[in-house]
Amino acid sequence: MSATPTPLTAMITPSAPPPDCATYERAGGWQATRKALKTLAPADVIDIVTRSKLRGRGGAGFGTGQKWSFVPKELASERRKYLIANADEMEPGTFKDRWLLEGNPLQLVEGMILAAYAIQAGHGIIFLRGEYHLPRKRLTQAISEAREKGWLGDNILGSGFSFDIHLHSSGGRYICGEETALLTALEGRRATPRSKPPFPQFSGLWGASSVVNNVETLSNLPHIIANGPEWFISLGTGPDSGTKLYGVSGRVRKPGAWELPIGTPLRQIIEDYAGGMLPSYKLRALLPGGASTAFLDEAALDVAMDYGSVEKAGSRLGTGMAIVLDDRTCPVGMILNLEHFFAQESCGWCTPCRDGLPWVERLLSAIEEGSGETEDIEQLARHARMLGTPGRTFCAHAPGAMAPLASGLKLFADDFSAHISHHGCPLLHAA
Repeated sequence: MSATPTPLTAMITPSAPPPDCATYERAGGWQATRKALKTLAPADVIDIVTRSKLRGRGGAGFGTGQKWSFVPKELASERRKYLIANADEMEPGTFKDRWLLEGNPLQLVEGMILAAYAIQAGHGIIFLRGEYHLPRKRLTQAISEAREKGWLGDNILGSGFSFDIHLHSSGGRYICGEETALLTALEGRRATPRSKPPFPQFSGLWGASSVVNNVETLSNLPHIIANGPEWFISLGTGPDSGTKLYGVSGRVRKPGAWELPIGTPLRQIIEDYAGGMLPSYKLRALLPGGASTAFLDEAALDVAMDYGSVEKAGSRLGTGMAIVLDDRTCPVGMILNLEHFFAQESCGWCTPCRDGLPWVERLLSAIEEGSGETEDIEQLARHARMLGTPGRTFCAHAPGAMAPLASGLKLFADDFSAHISHHGCPLLHAA
C-alpha cells in the first residue's frame, strides 16, 4: 500500500481477514447506498458517475457512466436486466482485482448495488476466476452477510428497489475477459465472443439488457457517490480522474500493488514503490499494463500512467500492472512464453487467431531453440501486422497478443538476429 492509504484500499490490510458489515459501516461503508436509494434517482447516479469521468479499470478504459447510459430506462421490476462483475482476471502479470476481492469484498458488493440501482438491474452476477479460491470464500461470506443485514434482497432500505448477487466460478479461459465471451460462458456455452451490434446493454445475458464492469471499476463507486464527482476528479494528476491500482512484477526489490493517483509517473512506481531493480539487475524494458500491451524501454520511464500518455508513448495503460524485463532475461524467450499463453487461450472462433497464434509460437520456438532462420523474423513481423490490426480478427484477443511481439521485434532486433547467428539463445550459450 501507499504511505497514505487512499479510498479504494484504505480498509485492506495484507494477510488480515476482510471487514464484516459492522466494521465496514463504521469506516463509512453503506453511506453511498443510503444516499443513492433514499435521495437520488437512477438517472442522478448515472449523471454523478459520468461527471466523475470514471473510466473502466479492466483495460479498455471506456467511460463507465456513458456505458450505463445506453441501457433501456425501464425499472428493474418492469424489465429483466443483469449487472455482471468481471472478476475473471487472467491477464498475465495482473493481480489487482484479487487484492480487492480478498481485502474488502463488501466494497465490491456495495459498488454492485449502486451500479445495479443506476441501470435498474434486479440481478447481479460475479464472474470469478475459478482458481481464486480464497476470494470465492470471502465473497460468499460477504454476500451472505449483506443479504442477512438487508443490503441485498427485496425492497432494500424500503426503497422499492430489489437486487441480489449470485457468485459464479469460471471454468477458466482468458477469452472470458472479453465481455461477450463472458456472457456466452455464463449461459453454459463455449466461451466465444459475439458480434456487435447488438451490444450487451440491449441484448446480453439470455437476451436481456446487461452491463459488464470490472471489479476495480465497481469498487470505486461507493466513494464517488459518497464524496461527489469533483472529489474524485481532484484525485487524478492529469486528464484522467481518481486513483488507480498499479503493480509491478519481475526482478524488483518489492513486487506488489499500490493505489496511487492516476497519472503517477512510471518511474516513480518502479523506483519508489517497487524499490527499483534487484542488485546486479538492470531494467531493460517493460510491459506497462499486463501481457497484452506493447513493450516500453527505459527512455519511456517518465511517462505518466494515464490512458492518453501511455498511448502516446506507444503502448496502452491496460490493467496498470507492469511486467519488468531485466537485462539477464532473454527477451525472445519472454515473448515466446507470452505467445504460448495467447495461442493456447485462443477460443478458436476465427481462423487468423486460431491458426496464426500457434504458428507464431512455432516460429519463436524454432528461433529460441536454434533452428530458426532469418526469414522467420520476417514471417513474425508479417504475422504481427496481419493479426495485430483491429478488425482482421473477430475480437481483440489476437491484436492484444501481437502487442508484445510487434514491439519486441523492434526493441530487441539485435537479440532476434543473435539467436539466428548463434543457433539459439546467446544467454544459454554463455551459461
